[in-house]
Amino acid sequence: MNQWKEKLQRFMYGRYGMDAYGNFIFTAVFVLIIVNVFVHTFVLSCMEIALIGYGYFRVLSKDHATRYRENAKFLEWKNKWSGIWKKNPYHIYSCPNCKQKIRIPKGKGKIEITCPKCKTTFRKRS
Repeated sequence: MNQWKEKLQRFMYGRYGMDAYGNFIFTAVFVLIIVNVFVHTFVLSCMEIALIGYGYFRVLSKDHATRYRENAKFLEWKNKWSGIWKKNPYHIYSCPNCKQKIRIPKGKGKIEITCPKCKTTFRKRS
């Protein structure tokens, strides 16, 4: 058993291995397989095979610079799209007197807010 582990380690030496983009690819393959169990289409089967091939190509590649750039582009795309679903930790209220917008942190309960512009105080739930 130990010799197989050593052979695998020797084989993988110098290869790129897994990264965030690789995890995404293999997760997408898993989702496509689950969908294909119910839908049974030739197109999904071809997509699965192509993604598996591309995923293994990336994992076994020795071109670290290119794989690193691909992963960086993926992470940039992921961060751009994940920001859409982040919740804003603040409430934005308008002063009833001067309409100045005031940012208040969420989760503080019912608080008294003083407008920094006109010094009017009002109560709101944060």
